[in-house]
Amino acid sequence: MIGIIGFAALYFGARRLPAGTAVGLAAIWWALLAFVQSPLIVQPNPVGGLLGGNLTGWLIVGMLAVPVVGYRLGLKALRRRVDATPPPPAPPRTGFAAVELERYARHIMLREIGGPGQGQLQAARVLVVGAGGLGSPAMMYLAASGVGQIGVIDADVVENSNLQRQIIHTDDRIGMPKVHSAVAAMGALNPFITLRAYDRRLDASTAALLDEYDLVLDGTDNFDTRYLVNRLCVAAGKPLIAAAITQWEGQISLYDPARGGPCFECVFPTRPADGLAPSCAEGGVAAPLPGVMGAMMAMEAVKYLTGAGQGLRGRIMLYDGLYAEARVIAAPARAGCPVCGARALDIPDASVTLP
Repeated sequence: MIGIIGFAALYFGARRLPAGTAVGLAAIWWALLAFVQSPLIVQPNPVGGLLGGNLTGWLIVGMLAVPVVGYRLGLKALRRRVDATPPPPAPPRTGFAAVELERYARHIMLREIGGPGQGQLQAARVLVVGAGGLGSPAMMYLAASGVGQIGVIDADVVENSNLQRQIIHTDDRIGMPKVHSAVAAMGALNPFITLRAYDRRLDASTAALLDEYDLVLDGTDNFDTRYLVNRLCVAAGKPLIAAAITQWEGQISLYDPARGGPCFECVFPTRPADGLAPSCAEGGVAAPLPGVMGAMMAMEAVKYLTGAGQGLRGRIMLYDGLYAEARVIAAPARAGCPVCGARALDIPDASVTLP
């Protein structure tokens, strides 16, 4: 009787334990019962009598239990495998519904984009790293432009202090992971695109994500992450549009060493000295500035994906919001760069002052 009670106690008491642990405890209990009933122990055995039954009975119980337990464990493992398998990527859409043609009509009227260019946007896949000040407007305009698949990766949650400039988030989503807040906003703006949320940090273990995308936008706010994103993009051969902001100023460029441009570390081989490039939390930032630079990121992405105009490969745009000035300077690849191994390119001075 005590043996049966022991099995019942293990069944109900170990249900919250991992399946392997619970099975192990049950096996130990069964082995103990079989041992005290075995001929190796002097009989009659008071312990065996207390536990009840005989060796043959407990062996039969064990043989009946093994296939049942094995079936349950196998079923759980199969369910875990199915749950862990990501859904297959959606096949690329072709053509537009009538409502989409009306939605994108102003794009289609542009001769540099037209119908073919809008089709290229529909087929494009863009990964945005960071759902903060820069990523917010960039994602909204990518979604509005009809980029077919937008992924966003960030491990932060929405905070009250974000709402001064991170326009993709709202007050009622404070505490929500930023990626889910961003996907909610983009989905509400354009239900005809595919959205992917990655609530994690981009690191070497998640670098395989880049293989699923055609273009990466970096809207992060620290040099360590910018260097990491750059190196992952170089290794994957992916073009990178990166922007940075502080106080009243911003900058943006396209880093694309696989197609003749520099990588981020060609242009910024060392981190700036402490205090020279304060973060938004350290130095503050004018609320519209991320909107200006984030919209520029989306603009450069649309141009890159459609082949329209001249992009910023090998050039950097500098913007000063306080004095309403902008200029573009040359940013050639650096010979001997340890990251991209690029040879210096003969790029003429492209410095201009924009009105």
